[in-house]
Amino acid sequence: MKIGITGQNGFVGAHLYNSIRLYPTEFEQIDFRKEYFDDDEKLDQFVAQCDVIVHLAAMNRHESEQVIYDTNIGLVNKLVASLDRTGSKAHVLISSSTQEERDNLYGRSKREGREALNKWANENGGKLTGLLIPNVFGPFGKPFYNSFVATFCSQLTHGERPTIANDGEVKLIYVQELVDDIIEQIREGEHRPLYVVEPTAIKKVSEVLGLLEHYKDLYLAKGEVPVLNDRFELNLFNTYRSFMDHKAIYPRKFQLHADPRGTFVEIIRMGIGGQSSYSTTVPNITRGNHFHTRKIERFAVIQGKALIQLRKIDSDEVMDFYLDGSTPSYVDMPIWYTHNITNVGDNELITMFWINEPYDPSDPDTYFLEV
Repeated sequence: MKIGITGQNGFVGAHLYNSIRLYPTEFEQIDFRKEYFDDDEKLDQFVAQCDVIVHLAAMNRHESEQVIYDTNIGLVNKLVASLDRTGSKAHVLISSSTQEERDNLYGRSKREGREALNKWANENGGKLTGLLIPNVFGPFGKPFYNSFVATFCSQLTHGERPTIANDGEVKLIYVQELVDDIIEQIREGEHRPLYVVEPTAIKKVSEVLGLLEHYKDLYLAKGEVPVLNDRFELNLFNTYRSFMDHKAIYPRKFQLHADPRGTFVEIIRMGIGGQSSYSTTVPNITRGNHFHTRKIERFAVIQGKALIQLRKIDSDEVMDFYLDGSTPSYVDMPIWYTHNITNVGDNELITMFWINEPYDPSDPDTYFLEV
């Protein structure tokens, strides 16, 4: 099934794009560039190749509501015109918002865009899934644009103090939960002009901020993994971790206790369980080259010399961290970063590993990719 995503470099678009890549035998990606909207020929070439088009390209914030309205309606009209020109019968999914219910230009732009695509589908034998989406949060969101969660995470990891403008209840969905729902809608292929995406959590803004401040005090300051009571808190914690300045933080040194008997180092203090293990690695050998989409993982070098490398899977930038067992230290692995560890010393390397959930062969959340 050939899938194209307008706005594939945006917050939801990038998560959807990277998730679809996990199913190479089921889906084929058709790349999209925002310049296509200004070139009918390139837009038509894109549309003609797609069995499914997920229309995520939109403007969410601007000082002028009229600019938001004109931009969003303009993008939908260009897509509809291309669908007409190419005679497409694609399954189109469009992201709309619960703000459709509000009397503002942003909500109107989302509702009218969805209605325009529904009209095209009814008249041309296409299919539409109109996704009515609550507030989305998750890793790599844009502060002051995508979500108040992204704003708070950015501020708390960069020495700033968040403020609450309106402490109301907010309907929330984690970006990966939304992506999984979108992929399921693609698989089902049904015509659903209005499909309400249910929130997976309803939280007060102050409640979310309280949890994030707790993560800052416990994890950022001390390296301790907090108690995570449910899936929402795990997702919020992983979101928080994604905003940390990994280059500045890692490797983090352990506190080394020494006496005549030898040494003692506490590897991890945590409010959750998981799986602990260790490995020995001979010189010049590399382990890993995989990434996780939900797991929390710590690599602790306790003997020997190691190079730990991290790369966000849609980036070319590689972060190198050198660790030496003579001053024991660790690196925690962010989600969606492929990572490895190499013995760069002359002697055996001993590494301690902790991960927050035991390995399950039926649901490993482990995807192999070279750093």
